[in-house]
Amino acid sequence: MPSLKKSRRKSPPSSGKKTYATPALEKGLDVLELLVRQPGGLTKSEVSRQLDRTVSEIFRMLLTLESRGYIARSRDDRYALTLKMFKLVQEHPPTERLITEALPFMHQVAHQTRQSCHLGIIEGSDVVILAQVNSPTSIGFYVKLGSTVELMDASTGYVILAHQDEGHRQRTLAEWKHQTGGELPSDLSKHLARIQRQGYEERPSYKVRGIVNFSYPIFDERGSALCALTIPYIQHYETNVTADKVRGFLREAAREITAAIGGRMPRA
Repeated sequence: MPSLKKSRRKSPPSSGKKTYATPALEKGLDVLELLVRQPGGLTKSEVSRQLDRTVSEIFRMLLTLESRGYIARSRDDRYALTLKMFKLVQEHPPTERLITEALPFMHQVAHQTRQSCHLGIIEGSDVVILAQVNSPTSIGFYVKLGSTVELMDASTGYVILAHQDEGHRQRTLAEWKHQTGGELPSDLSKHLARIQRQGYEERPSYKVRGIVNFSYPIFDERGSALCALTIPYIQHYETNVTADKVRGFLREAAREITAAIGGRMPRA
């Protein structure tokens, strides 16, 4: 199990001279990136303090973002993200096609396994849940659509990393370190090599006791992992589908989605 070192997310350090600097854009992006990690929202004073900027310049930025629909203010004057950015991501043509092609297979695998399933991608230092289908039974566990999980806390993230090409993986890890200021798990290379050998990840959830995550990669046209299909597996009395069968159905669904989006399975 990776030894995860938690650290408070930092603002990206300034290094050297910036070319074509756009201070207003940078301030707006700083605000959005800060609020991503604050589901309960922040007051303008808290935003100002955490970003080390004056209240007046932060207030102008908050008003602009609110007027454009990216953030909303609660009755107690706390600012939080809206779903606008998630909607924009879903409307991006490659993402829209991925979700459209994947959903029929996800519904099928949820019916076959009597478990919920979700589709996740890596975005920056997080895994973002792009699509999700509930279990058809009255009992189930699911991950909320649109939610984010830190990359090093998600089976989906490890599966994608393990099946990315080396250059892509190094860029992803460099971005994670840059955004979080954290150190990579000491046994990360061994962990990813193990996943790559077996072709999927199976391990207890990093977040919830009693859940075992089964996660399979979905590949792009280059044979590099684009996203992953995951079942948070629970044992309950409303199904007699074994864990082995769940893995088989999930593996086949991942292969079908790969084919549907024009992806290519890597050579063994």
